[in-house]
Amino acid sequence: MNAGRRDVQPPAGPVAAPPGLDPLAALRRADDPPTDVYLTGTVFLDIIFTGLDSAPVRGTESWARGMGSSPGGVANMATALARLGLRTSLAAAFGDDMYGEYCWEALERGEGIDLALSRRIPGWHSPVTVSMAYEGERTMVSHGHEAPPPENAFDGGHAPGCPPPTRACVASLVPGRREGWLGCAAGRGSRIFADVGWDDTGRWDPSDLAGLEHCEAFLPNAEEAMRYTRTDCPRAAARKLADLVPLAVVTLGAEGAYAVDGRTGESAEVPAIAVEALDPTGAGDVFVAGFVTGTLAAWPLADRLAFAGLCAALSVQEFGGSLSAPGWAEIAAWWYRVRASASKAAAGLARQYGFLDAVLPEPGVSLGTTGAADLARPAGPAPLARAVPTIGFRRPA
Repeated sequence: MNAGRRDVQPPAGPVAAPPGLDPLAALRRADDPPTDVYLTGTVFLDIIFTGLDSAPVRGTESWARGMGSSPGGVANMATALARLGLRTSLAAAFGDDMYGEYCWEALERGEGIDLALSRRIPGWHSPVTVSMAYEGERTMVSHGHEAPPPENAFDGGHAPGCPPPTRACVASLVPGRREGWLGCAAGRGSRIFADVGWDDTGRWDPSDLAGLEHCEAFLPNAEEAMRYTRTDCPRAAARKLADLVPLAVVTLGAEGAYAVDGRTGESAEVPAIAVEALDPTGAGDVFVAGFVTGTLAAWPLADRLAFAGLCAALSVQEFGGSLSAPGWAEIAAWWYRVRASASKAAAGLARQYGFLDAVLPEPGVSLGTTGAADLARPAGPAPLARAVPTIGFRRPA
C-alpha cells in the first residue's frame, strides 16, 4: 500500500463466506467442477443516493436523505450468486486505488468470491457509478476507462482466456461486441445464462444477439425484449426469443416475470411481490442470480421464476446493488413470516412459495455446523455486509 494512503476497512463479516444452505448439495458429485458459476465484466465502485423526492433539476442542489457505497457492476451478480450458496468465480480488473482495494476485499474476504482469475492493475483507477434513486426508478452517471487487456486475453481483452470447467457461466451481451469465450465455455459443458445491456445506438439489431447460440437461457427486461423482437407485447417477445434460445425469460417490472421454454413449449408467469422499494439498483442482477440458482438446482420453471422474483424484491429494500442481495437467512426469515401470517395476501404467497418448505429447514435449525446464524432470525452473529455511507476509515490505533 502506498505510503500515506488511508487503510481500507474490510467489510463487516467473516473472512470467508459464512456457512449456509447449499442449494446444490443433493446434486454434487466427486467429479464435479470446483466452481458453480463463472462470470466476467467490469467492477464499479457504486455511490448510491436515495430519498430524493424528484429528479435533480439543472441549476439547483438536491439533498438525498440516504447514501451508500458498495461494489457494483458485475459485482452485483457475483455477490448475489455467492450469497445464495453458489461457488462463484469472477474474472475482472481492479484498480490499485482505494476504491479497487475496497471492492477486492469486499468481494473476496466479505463474500467468499474466488478472484484467482481477476487482476490488479497498477496506475489504473477504478470505474465509478453514482446512482440516484427516486420515484421507484434510478438514474446513473458513470466514469471509467477500458482496462489494459490481460496477457492471455481470449477475445480482445474482455475475458481472460477460456473459463475453467464450471457448471454455469453468466454473460452480459453488449451490442456490437462478440464474446468469443462463450463458445469455448459451452464446449466445456457450462450452461450459459445471458442478459443484455441497453443499446445506446438505438439500432436494436437482432444480429447483436448472435451469442445466444451458445446460451441455455436469455433474461432481458420487457423493453429490451420488445425492441429486439420488434413486438409490442413482452409475452409475445418472449415467445419469439424462444426460437433463438432454449429458455426465454422476460422481466415485467411491477408485473413480475414471464418465461417460455422453447424445448417443451412450457410457459410460466409469476407476479411480483409488492414491497416498498428503497433502491432498485442491481435488482435485475439479483433476479438473474436467483433464476440461475433454481435452474442449477433443477426446480420447476414457475418455482425458479418465483424465487428469482423474491430475491429481487428483498434486494430493493436495501441500499445499493451488490450488498443489497439477500442470503438464505433473509429468505428464510421472510418465508417464516409469511407462514405465520393470517392475512389473505400471505395465504396467496404461501401457495406460490410452498416449494420453499422443501428447501429450507424448520425455524430454529442452524444453516451449518460451524456457527451459522439461526435461520429464524434475519441477522445472526455474522450479518451480511450492507452498503455504507463512506469507505476508507483509518483503522483504530
